[in-house]
Amino acid sequence: MSKRKQKSNLFLPALVTSSFATQPPGLITGLLLIEIGLTFNHPVGIAGQMQTLSNIASVMMALLMSVISIRIRHKTLLLIGLTSLAVSALGCSFSTSFSLLVAFYALTGIARAMINPMSNALIGDNLPEEKRPGAIGWFQAGTSIAYLVLSPAVGIVSGMGGWRIAFLVLLLPIALLSLIASYLGIPSQEASTRIVEKVSPLMGFREVISNRSALWCLLGTVLAAASWMGSLAYMMSYYRQSFLLSTLYASILLSGLALSKTFGHLTVSSLIAKFGRKPFTVGSLALLGFLTCAYMVTDIWGLSLVAVVLSCVFSGYMNSSGASLNLEQVPEYRGSMMSLNVAAFGLGGSLGTGLGGAVLLSFGYNGLGVFLGVLSLTSALIYHFFTIDPTR
Repeated sequence: MSKRKQKSNLFLPALVTSSFATQPPGLITGLLLIEIGLTFNHPVGIAGQMQTLSNIASVMMALLMSVISIRIRHKTLLLIGLTSLAVSALGCSFSTSFSLLVAFYALTGIARAMINPMSNALIGDNLPEEKRPGAIGWFQAGTSIAYLVLSPAVGIVSGMGGWRIAFLVLLLPIALLSLIASYLGIPSQEASTRIVEKVSPLMGFREVISNRSALWCLLGTVLAAASWMGSLAYMMSYYRQSFLLSTLYASILLSGLALSKTFGHLTVSSLIAKFGRKPFTVGSLALLGFLTCAYMVTDIWGLSLVAVVLSCVFSGYMNSSGASLNLEQVPEYRGSMMSLNVAAFGLGGSLGTGLGGAVLLSFGYNGLGVFLGVLSLTSALIYHFFTIDPTR
């Protein structure tokens, strides 16, 4: 296609920066959830619900995106999402109540629902099939690279000015820089408007929900996201409370875990080529479930550390291979499919952080580890028995 030939050399770097920009909100709350709760006199399990509501907002916006992505250019929607991140940064920095903080933090969920599916759809529009898994791996790697680079920064910045300054000094400039990079590096394309005069804007949504494999992929994504996002939300609080790590040491650990996840993202392409999208997704989810349970159940520091490092490697595998498999389910309506994929991920994230918080309050971190592990194993079974890889 001629449009692929016109692709800018900055195309992939711009998409990586956009995925990078979505991570500071979760990183800040993951590391500083205890401090945020103390500011407003809430325990960790309650403060964590700001992430739950952000995920709910993400689900609602992603459902809307499955329709409007047929009418509006993918690049335009991506830029609007990045602008929402900048607004959220300002609002969170100056929130005077927990309710106001939750409202502005919810914008990060809306932003993710615009940035992630449109970035994946742009990859499908602009790259040939054989290059898509590698590009998706790089896009997903932007998330873990953010944790690698920014974890120490959050620890240092919050030590100087608290959690509010972390939103202002880290999230705001990153969102603005990503907005500029995406505007300049991503070509304006008409893939989202090529069928606008021929079909209803609901057609993409209908095509996805009428595809049995696509629906099972979305359900698998819900459970996979619940497991991973629940783990990510409470991971650092677990190490700080169970092993008495300071905020600074927790941020250093998080950087190491981000490096592990980055390794998973960047090596996934060759492994998918060898094993296939579906088998590799299933195996990654199964091992992720076992390792998630293991790192929270054991009270031995060394064993927990090994398990959590490996869990991050397999989460990188799972994120990239799952997204690659889901992207190919309904090729004619990638924007709609990946928007619903983000809705599924957001719904799963809400379940993981919401139910995870309830499990934590009732059964402690051991119970939480078992709960999250079972979710991932169930997702693996769904992908194995009920989905297909259309490219095979």
